[in-house]
Amino acid sequence: MNNSPVATENRGRKPALAGLAGWCYVHRRIVLITWLIAVAALIAAAVNFGSRFSDNYASDALPAQQAQNLLTARFPAEAGATVDVVVHSPQPLTGSQNAATISRLASALRPLPHVSSVTSPLASGVRGQLSPDGRTGFVLVRFDTTDAKLPGAATKDVINSALRFARPGLKVAVGGTPAENVITAAPGASEGIGITAAVIIMLVAFGSVVAMGLPILLALTGVGMGFGIVFAASHVLTIPTFGPDLMAMIGLGVGIDYALLIVTRYRQELSGGLTPRAAVERALSTAGRSVLFAGGSVVIALLGLFVINLPFMDGLAVGTILAVLMVLVGAVTLLPAMLGFAGQAIDKLRIPGLAVRQAATGGPGGFWQRWSRTVQRHSWTCGIAALAVLVVAALPLFSMHQAFSDAGNDPVKLTTRQAYDMLSDGFGPGFNGPLIVVAKLPAPGATTSLGTLQTRVRDTAGVASLTPPVMNAARDAAVIIVYPKTSPQDAKTASLVTTLRDRVIPQATRGTGVTAYVGGETAAGADTAAYMAERLPWVIAVVIGLAFLLLMVAFRSILVPLKAAFMNLLSIGAAYGVIVAVYQWGWLPTVFGVSRPGPIDPWIPLMMFAIVFGLSMDYEVFLVSRIQERWLATHDNSRSVAEGLAASARVITAAAAIMVCVFASFVINDPLRVLNVFGLGLAAAVFIDATVVRMVLVPSIMQLLGNANWWMPGFLRRPLSQVHVVEERTQTPVG
Repeated sequence: MNNSPVATENRGRKPALAGLAGWCYVHRRIVLITWLIAVAALIAAAVNFGSRFSDNYASDALPAQQAQNLLTARFPAEAGATVDVVVHSPQPLTGSQNAATISRLASALRPLPHVSSVTSPLASGVRGQLSPDGRTGFVLVRFDTTDAKLPGAATKDVINSALRFARPGLKVAVGGTPAENVITAAPGASEGIGITAAVIIMLVAFGSVVAMGLPILLALTGVGMGFGIVFAASHVLTIPTFGPDLMAMIGLGVGIDYALLIVTRYRQELSGGLTPRAAVERALSTAGRSVLFAGGSVVIALLGLFVINLPFMDGLAVGTILAVLMVLVGAVTLLPAMLGFAGQAIDKLRIPGLAVRQAATGGPGGFWQRWSRTVQRHSWTCGIAALAVLVVAALPLFSMHQAFSDAGNDPVKLTTRQAYDMLSDGFGPGFNGPLIVVAKLPAPGATTSLGTLQTRVRDTAGVASLTPPVMNAARDAAVIIVYPKTSPQDAKTASLVTTLRDRVIPQATRGTGVTAYVGGETAAGADTAAYMAERLPWVIAVVIGLAFLLLMVAFRSILVPLKAAFMNLLSIGAAYGVIVAVYQWGWLPTVFGVSRPGPIDPWIPLMMFAIVFGLSMDYEVFLVSRIQERWLATHDNSRSVAEGLAASARVITAAAAIMVCVFASFVINDPLRVLNVFGLGLAAAVFIDATVVRMVLVPSIMQLLGNANWWMPGFLRRPLSQVHVVEERTQTPVG
């Protein structure tokens, strides 16, 4: 009987994760039934109660909101959301047949719910709604409430009623923010493609159908739970319409990755002679701990998004955090239960020929250990070469233009894209994003200064046209609609907003007592983009600071988290460079299906940073935890790096390949541009991080740093001595 202090201590304090894994293993039927009931209940609730997703990117703290507030107070009838029912004909719209159709269309829309007014382009006294050639016009439909409060059903009623009037010789399409909130392209088979690729990769990695199926099951279950929760959260939070797709993208990627790590460790422990229950407990107390730290890194990175203080970013962050949390809960409860059902049969239904090849790639003398030794022998050369690759890839990010992509990026079959194109062709691209100048007069009827304001605005470079001032009933406020020469997403339009606010309006109203604000959807989008760009450094600082603390606690080291932060910034910068080159510069358009270059939506760099930084920490934890295991056993840094990389490289490569396939599937088969950009950015970041960074830069730098990798001031080491990412079975060096 072994009565050594180490053995006694280990028996006395069984790791909490091992205890949880053992309980779930023994009570696996209860765990499985509980999960099935929870998933079914959440999905049923989502179906019954529906959702309230909204592409509302506004904030009360932004300048455009001042215009909206004044509009609401002085022009209550004009403050509601609007859609444009655009009509186009090869013949003049003033012709008898076209005019009769437009009249019937306007009459059909007026009695619909929440419609407060309908203005026909052919109505007497209406100006600006008919193109110069008379072949394109738009019926302006105003609702009785704002975009955020407008029921989706009301918008759909208008769209469906309007589109019924289309006929040969008369095109009808509907555009505007309310229409964009309810009209989305039918989802592609992105998730299916990603899962299929993951199945193939895991078959190669595991060589077993049973082992492959468990990570897929965990990911799908976690995503199912996440869908139900996100649908419920949309009733209390502002979550954009692409929120569920984003959640599915992240949930599938991390779910498969986390399960892959645990299942791999379980199989290793089984092959080492442990019983299935003991193997489950050991896998959760080692790989499970790494998974929790990795998932914690992702959640901490996402928490940094709350620094932005924008409702829709809070909604995106909450939705993604919930998806990650559901996957983590499944990894430490459902997965041990499923491993209990699998038992020794985890390697059944093997794929012939794969097991031998797998054994040849890892372990002593295997490919990855030889690779690590090669990199370590040429650490300076490999490190500098990897650094050069990352710097060159990151160069395009310095020309990144951040703006919300407009409806011109929608799929051509959508009515919102058709309305955008017809307005752009008939009136100019600026008609798709008018600016609203709202002026507050010093006294009722004091309109003399409005002429100067109108003239100054009309003469401003970048202004295509504008409407005469429209007074409110009290004659103490006026509205001028300004149409830019450029599209809503064009950088010149954002510059025009700044010019009007900073120079033109102050000069035109100086000494008059008039106060004027620039608002509208386009101005609000420009404000939000500028605000988010300003907050990006704060998000980076918060996320890096929190991640540094987490890794310092996890590995009891100063240099390991510093190295991780630096290299993660490099991989994220390289990913930014890739999306700028493809979607903003227009490189390889046929390869990536880019119909027209455009800006990068301002939420993408922020969300990408948070998620990529968290995922990069995943690989850092996976790799360094195995290196630390060997360091604690050998206290030989060079050997620890080589053996740690050999032990983890195959699973990191497989996990990264799965992530890349899941994310890239949204590039090749999703109709939404924002998900194309986001998917490519994440795929590029994971690929770069798992290859150039983890397989070249990490071993190079850790070899150069030597034993300093594990240096920690004594005053910090003592309070952190009880926190471990790896299970320390002994501290005695082993030859």
